[in-house]
Amino acid sequence: MEARPTNDIRIVCDYPDVFPNELSDKFVVVFIDDILIYSKTEAEHEEHLRLVLQRLREHKLYAKFSKCEFWIDEIRFLGHVVSKGEIAVDPSKVSTVTNWKVPKIPKEVRGFLGLAGYYRRFIENFLRIAKHMTSLLEKHAEFRWTNAQQAAFDELKKKLTTAPVLTLPDQQKKFIVYCDASRDGLGCVLMQEGKVIAYASRQLRKHELKKCLRVPKEQAPLEGLDVEEDLTYTEHPVKILDTLETNTRNKRIKMCRAQWSHHTEAEATWEREDELKAAYPALFANQPI
Repeated sequence: MEARPTNDIRIVCDYPDVFPNELSDKFVVVFIDDILIYSKTEAEHEEHLRLVLQRLREHKLYAKFSKCEFWIDEIRFLGHVVSKGEIAVDPSKVSTVTNWKVPKIPKEVRGFLGLAGYYRRFIENFLRIAKHMTSLLEKHAEFRWTNAQQAAFDELKKKLTTAPVLTLPDQQKKFIVYCDASRDGLGCVLMQEGKVIAYASRQLRKHELKKCLRVPKEQAPLEGLDVEEDLTYTEHPVKILDTLETNTRNKRIKMCRAQWSHHTEAEATWEREDELKAAYPALFANQPI
């Protein structure tokens, strides 16, 4: 164990063996000196609470009773308001963003986007809205605060004050991930039973943009949302509407415009023909040669 001064205060996160993996993130979350216990039913909560207190006693750790809350339906935790099956932005924390003064230098832009980005899971199209502000952070970019930057600044503050209440995920139920991509960036929405769990988006970096047509199955991870590999994506292409060939630096690539299930023709997307044919061969069975 690390040696510390005798008057140094020890907190629960200094003892990782108190809540091993079989307990951590199952019904208890530890953050610095905060312990959050969550359960689906009152009977479960009673058992979880007993286990947590027992673990603390075994390791001779103590909590101040006046700072503890028990059997509550709503709690403010890490800038969020968590209640039964829902999670929302903590209004008291958002006030820092909404009262932010207009940035004068790139460092202030980066600070604002960093703070607003903490709540990006609540903001649909966060990437599109913040695009004009992030352009000021590019290397050798001239700092010019125009109407476009001011509009993005105001829109982000407005979105945070009207952020939706999101649904907490249920690991026992199916998830649906709606994805989209363009030359500007990537975006997706994680949903369950028709309710939004989280939004995620980010811009394509320059080297990724160059590869998006030349390299098959090029993948770029989304920031802010981790999707497990075993989740099932339920959409599939139903019709090929158009085809074309596009030039890249080294070769010509065939593209096709596909309509997807649950989407109209107006929402069709351009895809690489070779990748679509490999994944959905039946789609091309009746296509004219």
